[in-house]
This record gives sequence, C-alpha cells and structure tokens, in this order.
Amino acid sequence: MVVPHILSWIVFAPLIGLAVMSVIPGAAGARAIKWVSLLTTLVVLALSSVLVAEYYGLAPEFRRAFIGLKQSSFPEGSASLFEERIPWIREYNIYYHVGADGLSVILVFLTALLSFLAVFSAWNIEKGVKGFHMLYMLLITGMMGVFVALDLFLFYVFWEVMLLPMYFLIGIWGGPRREYAAIKFFLYTLAGSVLMLIAILVIYMECRTFSIPELVANPPFADRPSVANWLWAGFFIAFAIKIPMFPFHTWLPDAHVEAPTAISVILAGVLLKMGGYGILRVNFPVFPAATHYFIGLVALFGVINIIYGALCAMAQTDFKKLVAYSSVSHMGYVLLGMASLTDAGMNGAVFQMFNHGTSSAMMFMIVGVIYDRAHHRDLSRFGGLGLQMPRYLTIAIIGFFASLGLPGLSSFISEVMVFLGAFKSQSTLGAPQAFGVVYSMQVLTILGTLGVVLGAGYLLYTMQRVYLGKPRDEYANFPDLRPVEYAALVPLAVISVVLGILPNLALNVFNGSMHSLLTLWPPAAAAGFAGL
Repeated sequence: MVVPHILSWIVFAPLIGLAVMSVIPGAAGARAIKWVSLLTTLVVLALSSVLVAEYYGLAPEFRRAFIGLKQSSFPEGSASLFEERIPWIREYNIYYHVGADGLSVILVFLTALLSFLAVFSAWNIEKGVKGFHMLYMLLITGMMGVFVALDLFLFYVFWEVMLLPMYFLIGIWGGPRREYAAIKFFLYTLAGSVLMLIAILVIYMECRTFSIPELVANPPFADRPSVANWLWAGFFIAFAIKIPMFPFHTWLPDAHVEAPTAISVILAGVLLKMGGYGILRVNFPVFPAATHYFIGLVALFGVINIIYGALCAMAQTDFKKLVAYSSVSHMGYVLLGMASLTDAGMNGAVFQMFNHGTSSAMMFMIVGVIYDRAHHRDLSRFGGLGLQMPRYLTIAIIGFFASLGLPGLSSFISEVMVFLGAFKSQSTLGAPQAFGVVYSMQVLTILGTLGVVLGAGYLLYTMQRVYLGKPRDEYANFPDLRPVEYAALVPLAVISVVLGILPNLALNVFNGSMHSLLTLWPPAAAAGFAGL
C-alpha cells in the first residue's frame, strides 16, 4: 500500500519540527528542542524507509524506469505512484512536481539517515541551540527537495533553500575562521547557482516549460548543438562546484575544518552528492548530445580529482582537513564512473555516492570524538589512543578501512565497479578529441587506480600516528565512547559491513534507473560508446 503524498511528507516534515521548535523557549527548552530535532529526523527516516520498502515492492518494470525520461517509458499508471504534480504559477507553467526513481530513493534514504545520526553529533552544542536546530530543519527540507524535484524551477528553489541555512550553520557555530569559510562556501555555491539559473531561463524561453520529463522527451536546442553545449556547461559547473571537482574544490577544506561535526557530516555525506545527482538528473538526460561531446573531460577531471585529492590529503597535519581532501579524491571515482557510460561504471558511481556518504560521515564523527576530548586536530600531537580508547579504536578501524576500500566493506564494491566499467568503456570521443587530444579510457582508468594506493598510504599513516604507539600522558584520562557517540557511529559501521557483503541491497534500488539512462545513447549502452 503506497503512503499518499509520501514525498511531500518527507520534504516538509522537518518544517513541522521547525514550527514546534519556534514555540519552545530557547534557553529553558534547549533539551526539549534537541529531542524535537531527534524525533523529527527519526520520522523522516521512518518515512524514507517506507519509501525504500514500497519501491522494492513495486513492479520490476517501474523499478527500471528513470523519472525524467519519456512518459511512455512507464507502465500505464505507474508514474503516479510517487509522482505529485500540482500547478504553482500557472502563468509561467511552473508546477510543484516531485517524483522518485531509484536514484532519488537511495539518496533520499541516505539524507534521512545522516540527518538523524548527525543530531547525536550535535547533542553537545550549547550555543544557540534553538537557532541551530531550526536552521538544521530548514536545511533538511532543502536537501530532500532537491532529490525529488522534477520541475527545474522547483529544483532551483530547493537548491537555494539549502544554501542559506548551511551558510549560517557554518558562520555562527563553526571554528575560529568560520566567517571566512562560510562566505567562501556561499560565494562558490552562489556563482554556480547563477550559471544554473541562466541556463534554466534560456531553456524556458525556448521550450516554455520547466518540466524535466518534458525536456528529456524533447531535448532543448537539439538542432543547435553549440547552444546546448553552453547550457550543459552552465549546469555542469554548478554541479561540479558542489561535488567538488578540481579546480572548483577549494571551498570544501575550509568549510569542513570550520564547520561543527554535525554539519561536516551533512556536507560530506549529502551536499557533495547533490552535484553528482544533478549531473545524472539534468545534464545527462536533458542534453544527451552535449554529454557525448564533453564526456571525455568528465573522465579526465575525475582522475585529476582522485590523484590530486589523495596527494593533498597526504600532506595534511590537520585530521579534519585530511578527511576533507579524501572526499575530493573519493568523489573523483563518481565522475570517472559516470563518464564510462556503462552499466557497471554508472551503478558503481551511484553506489560510491552512497558509500562515501556513510564512510565520510563516519570519518568526520571519528574526528569529532577525539576533538571533543583533546580540543585540537594536530596529527603530530596524537599517539597511542587505541590502548586508551579500545571501543573507539574498533569503530575507527571500520571507518578507516571502509574509506580505504578494503574488500569486505562497502566502498570496495563501488570502486571496483567504477574501474571495471571505466576500463570496459571504449570511448575516445567527446570534447578532448575536439580540443586536439584523444584520451583512452583504459589509460585514465589505470591512472585512477593510483588513488587506491595513495589512499591506503595516507589513511594507514594516519592510523599509525593517532592510534598506535605509546600512550601519551596528556591523554591518559580520555573516556571511551559515550552513548550518543555509539548511537551516531554504530549504524554507519553496520551499514559499511552489510553492504560490503550484500551490495545488492542497495544496487537493486537504482540499477534499473541507471540502465534506463544509458538507453539515451543507443546502440552504445551495452558497449560503452564502442559503437558510436
């Protein structure tokens, strides 16, 4: 039985929690506000779990559908199971139009899970508790809205709704350089948003619609490829900033270092995924010809991200900044997998988004645990914490090795799928060839595997510096994990292990959607452009 309007409930339930918080006295009701935040995010997680369960229970034909393709690709009546379409601004053909395919469902669940667990990481915040959690509720609404919007105007509104609360959450509750980090984050994201808005308006002036399904059915400017290429680039830069892709990545380390732990979890676990999601939801299906033209550059920058991010991580002495640069590296796998245009590569890219969401969130929580006790993140000043905090060490081992991609843990599966799909791809076409250089996907894939070696290097060296060796006297009284820390970390550790053993639990949600997306480039879908 499908829950009526389940997507709207998931998107707007946090605003109900926000309204409840607004009537609770700020100072006297700090603990009550935290509990309202926890219960609200638990409700959102429960609804998202129901969404996943309902999606699993639907007909296989519907699970193969990619909302955004031609309406005829749906079985009769299936598209309406999750879809809601209500007129909003009739004069401009703007609708409140939401829907969910496998890609949306998996990312909605990831957002709900991390939003719930991050509340535990924010439990010790005492400054402006009411303001923090009200902004946090607004942030969740913005993130959820992005993942289900099927109208470009609505998509842009939710994209901007997410920006403002994140700016204040970093700028007010962050570290010593919080104002600088918040402004840098805001300016980078706003620059991308302006490019996106211009592209959206140009599309509307041509097509008189903001509907993503309609635009996929009738790609805009199909007869003017130069215009389509410019529009593709406008969307792509906006999403590349969010990923973040080199050279648009510099806002990320500053934002992560200064943000409180809970917000670092959301930044790495959810906001970076919006970039990858936007490329798969807008760039690829709306501009298939431009995607073909630029696909080589996407692969090239994916490999740059992998290697550059890993090298930067190796050079860090700040624990949190090291984890931030590791995110730059790991999101490079997402770009490489998407650029392969093969089933294995694209499924690996989406699975990598989910796995990086859980492993990076876990890593930032691991840093937060030690920062709450030591009040610094200088790697050279740690040592021997494994003997002092054995339960913390156990969780940290899972987090580190999940991030590293150890066989038996979830990230290993997604990285292998990316490499298999990319190596299988025979594409040497696209923008690089047009610019006078031909890139082989096999060569790029081999270069990308260096990220695995470099990742093992900086992660194992960090484990040695922090957890091994003789315990230092100054840390002799550090307590082991507290209950709220267990509550935040254990679910992520369990997910990393379970999906490492049973990856189909996640892959079965979105693999049909990725397969349908590949049909935009027949007959190359099966051979990764070999036939083009």
